[in-house]
Amino acid sequence: MKRIERQFAGRPLILEIGRMAKLAGGSCLVQYGETVVLCTATAQNKPTHLPFFPLTIEYREKSYAAGKIPGGFFKREGRPGEKEVLAARLTDRPLRPLFPKGYMHETQVVASILSADQENDADVLALLGGSVALNMSNIPFNTLVASVRVGRIQGTWVWNPTFQQLQYSDVDMVVAGSDDAILMVEGGAIEVPEADMLEGIAFAHEGIKQLIDVQRELLEGHTVPDMEWSSQLPDADLKAHVEGIASARVVEALNLSDKQERQQAMAAVKEDVIGRLRAHDADWSEHEGDVGDILRAIEKRTMREQILSKGERADGRDLDTIRPISCEVGILPRTHGSALFTRGQTQALAVTTLGTSRDEQRIDSIDTREEVTKSFMLHYNFPPFSVGEARPFRGTSRREQGHGNLAERAIQPLLPAYDDFPYTIRIVSDVLESNGSSSMASVCGASLALMDAGVPIKSACAGVAMGLIKEDDRVAVLTDILGLEDALGDMDFKVAGTREGVTSIQMDIKIAGLTTEIMREALERAHKGRMHILDLMDQALADPREDISQWAPRITTIQINPSKIGEIIGPKGKTIRAIQDESG
Repeated sequence: MKRIERQFAGRPLILEIGRMAKLAGGSCLVQYGETVVLCTATAQNKPTHLPFFPLTIEYREKSYAAGKIPGGFFKREGRPGEKEVLAARLTDRPLRPLFPKGYMHETQVVASILSADQENDADVLALLGGSVALNMSNIPFNTLVASVRVGRIQGTWVWNPTFQQLQYSDVDMVVAGSDDAILMVEGGAIEVPEADMLEGIAFAHEGIKQLIDVQRELLEGHTVPDMEWSSQLPDADLKAHVEGIASARVVEALNLSDKQERQQAMAAVKEDVIGRLRAHDADWSEHEGDVGDILRAIEKRTMREQILSKGERADGRDLDTIRPISCEVGILPRTHGSALFTRGQTQALAVTTLGTSRDEQRIDSIDTREEVTKSFMLHYNFPPFSVGEARPFRGTSRREQGHGNLAERAIQPLLPAYDDFPYTIRIVSDVLESNGSSSMASVCGASLALMDAGVPIKSACAGVAMGLIKEDDRVAVLTDILGLEDALGDMDFKVAGTREGVTSIQMDIKIAGLTTEIMREALERAHKGRMHILDLMDQALADPREDISQWAPRITTIQINPSKIGEIIGPKGKTIRAIQDESG
């Protein structure tokens, strides 16, 4: 057993290996304050033949961690809640790009929350312990990473602010990275300028470096050879043959601006290549599954080179142009507020519903002693027809929860105080078409739907997704990325906010070496794009409607003479119950 204790942000941080879960590939116990997380990493010995890397991140909260017994009839933990799903995504996104290309063994990282002191959030500890567990195992993962939450209280940046401190902070942002690179950013702010957000990211990176130094000291002298594994990449001869017969047709398909036409053209190329392989060499027909990967690599190489050398994108735009935008409001007659936001081939239908305090969401969390309520919710739905597919509906996905949370954070700081507007607000964003940046379309649609519902929000809110193509010293920053540019590019950087500043930010990086200059350029261009979108939204609806919908519940506050309270309640509550039944 080895244990290291250090001070981080004024609280004790303890990392321990060799005492718990010793049959896992690697395990680390992390304690920060009195919050304790056990992180394990394990992989199967044999590779899979799936078309994606089978990495699973599980973040599980134990009710006993906060001295609670689970509710419900079964009295045990069930499916992961929204907080657990979001925390798992915060751990997954920085880890996934760091595994070696071609490694296809099923790999699982589990973070179990064993103690919650209700001061220090455990979500940032999951990546810290997961990094140790992976690096001490035989899994081929050899990069130390960590994440830090940053807040800003009265102008001072703070590492890992407590839940109480966050109530006074105008920034709540989680940044993950390695010694020399930022890998992920996720957070919200109260209309904070882009330059300040960049300052917060740099401040977080200094804390990340300290946490990596602690990991390095803990793992010093602990050497376990990597497991034997073979890359599941396509055969070199097959790759050369496919490139020879398909490269020119892939270029033609890539230059089709319509998403469906491009997909159909690529499907035709794939079908033709497989037919030729069957006729050419019976042995190669066994590797038909690799043809899609090879064609995807050709498509990626071609798209990137076309952008870097010519400044031309798949749909014909230059690097800075935003796709055509259409905004419509009040399109659904019986809803309380509605908007249809269309940007190119991405379309979101946002609908606002107003309710009373009875409609608030009740949350039993290990982060609080008492049950808490939530009066604002934004739910994001991504049905299969939005991308032209037919597949079963299987409940809300992790991606849908993550995108909904991103859009919810963007809108939250702009809502009126509950005392001034005592309604429960639910927004649903149904994505009807998707070709990139549907979460940012949801932000724009949600803002318009709120104003259509007569909710007196502080300001309109819009969002745009930025991308990056980087090859050595050649760099291209893209505004309003397509789905293709998201999948084959090096960065997905979503920025939402108002004319005054940023309210929500999310960045995922697939490469090392992202400089501060590139991030600054991306934020500046995102600001310019956001102003353009807000101008177009103002043309549809510049201010909230003066009154709420006739179909929405009416809430009126009446001051009652204290001496009359008994008469209102009535004998055994009869009068007040009658009032409630009549008024709803």
